[in-house]
Amino acid sequence: MKTLFKPAALAAAATALLPHAAVAQSFDEKVNAAFASSTGWFVNLIFSPFPGTTFPWIVMWLVIAASVFTLYFGFIQFRAFGHSISLVKGDYSDPNDAGEVSHFQALATALSGTVGLGNIAGVAVAVGIGGPGATFWMVLAGLLGMASKFTECTLGVKYRNEYADGTVSGGPMYYLTKGFAERGLPGGKILAVMFSIFCILGAFGGGNMFQANQAHAQIANVVGDYPGVITGVIFAVIVGMVIMGGLQSIAKVTEKIVPFMGVLYVVTALIIILMNYDKIGWAFGQIFGGAFTGLGVAGGMVGALIQGFKRAAFSNEAGVGSAAIAHSAVKTKEPITEGYVSLLEPFIDTVVICTMTALVIIISGQLVADPATGIYMLDEGANTIKTVGDNKGVALTSAAFSSAFGGFQYVLALAVVLFAFSTMISWSYYGLKAWTYLFGEGKGKEMTFKGIFCVFIVIGASASLGPVIDFSDAAIFAMAVVNIFGLYFLMPIVKRELDSYVARLKSGEIKRFK
Repeated sequence: MKTLFKPAALAAAATALLPHAAVAQSFDEKVNAAFASSTGWFVNLIFSPFPGTTFPWIVMWLVIAASVFTLYFGFIQFRAFGHSISLVKGDYSDPNDAGEVSHFQALATALSGTVGLGNIAGVAVAVGIGGPGATFWMVLAGLLGMASKFTECTLGVKYRNEYADGTVSGGPMYYLTKGFAERGLPGGKILAVMFSIFCILGAFGGGNMFQANQAHAQIANVVGDYPGVITGVIFAVIVGMVIMGGLQSIAKVTEKIVPFMGVLYVVTALIIILMNYDKIGWAFGQIFGGAFTGLGVAGGMVGALIQGFKRAAFSNEAGVGSAAIAHSAVKTKEPITEGYVSLLEPFIDTVVICTMTALVIIISGQLVADPATGIYMLDEGANTIKTVGDNKGVALTSAAFSSAFGGFQYVLALAVVLFAFSTMISWSYYGLKAWTYLFGEGKGKEMTFKGIFCVFIVIGASASLGPVIDFSDAAIFAMAVVNIFGLYFLMPIVKRELDSYVARLKSGEIKRFK
């Protein structure tokens, strides 16, 4: 069968581009201008504020949903934490259950789509705009988001499609269709189609273009400036070769990359924090003080809150529905078990890793404060905090880590590349499942999506950060609009599954396998 995507052809194109840097640079500028002008309306729609305020309605949509699920399921994120660990360890895993991957592999695949540049660049964006106080709201959003993730991933497994060849397809597009039909509710199919469209856009944006964009920024920070199209083509070749193997190929890669890069990043952050142990109390004081006063940052407390919740949602994707696609492929006959496993994601992603990133940025003194008042200073004509060297995004995080370890920008460059790579291959799977839901299963249709996905890698590396991050946020939050609306109608089904599972676990009917 003739494939629509050929890695060899892209590799040849990359080689041909290298001697023509001026032409490539011109390509970057044209892509950026075209992209910014064509997506502005969509970004403005998603992030429209409430009348008379600067508070985006989409942020409140996510906050209210996470709070509702937290209360409805009796603070499940805290009650189920211990059992979640046991499930990830495989204590209750039956090897004969239907599915493609283990609990750990499903968690690793989903984490590879969330633990990434949102933790490195996204935290820097939040702190750079909302001040240290944004960290507090990020953590709160992460804790509440654990309940959202629990709800959607349980439904993802319950309503997945299982095929004769052992593969499965699941996610919001399936539970919106089947769940609404089961409850006799209209509109499920319409919601599923809307979600699929937004998921494809999200895959191209936050799961692809943003990753390529910030990976190029960090590589250029190390080796010197060069056209982003070159980075994009190289990434497209490598990602293309991996995603041709399907989910099992992706899972095998992510279960190795995610623990390695996660440990590398967290250990380094811990070392820097411990090296500056005398500043830890002061840093937390900045976080808690800034959360409720703003410490003079533009927008004050509201600005810190908005940035914290925005970046937390972009980082852990709780309520977005993306992770439910990956978790749907798990080997289990108990849907609620994957709900348990999935709630660990926002904790690892936001509560642990994002907090460490913020602490390193604060402790390293990269944010410039007025010596007389201690209030953080703003860049002239901008709504961002003045930083040492005027660093933004991933460059700010790089500078923070490098201030403790000279040359750490090289290690961070490796972490950024691995984060970007793992996120892109996971989001290619999410987008593919939405694509096949709309257009049907089949090799030819899958290759079409994968080819388009690789093209957007090149576009993302070539565009500037502003248009890319705006479009990425808008596409992903649009998924959350549809998904959360459906979850409100389907959460009684999750409650029924939860009560049944807990009763059988207490009675001993559900047994350990090791």
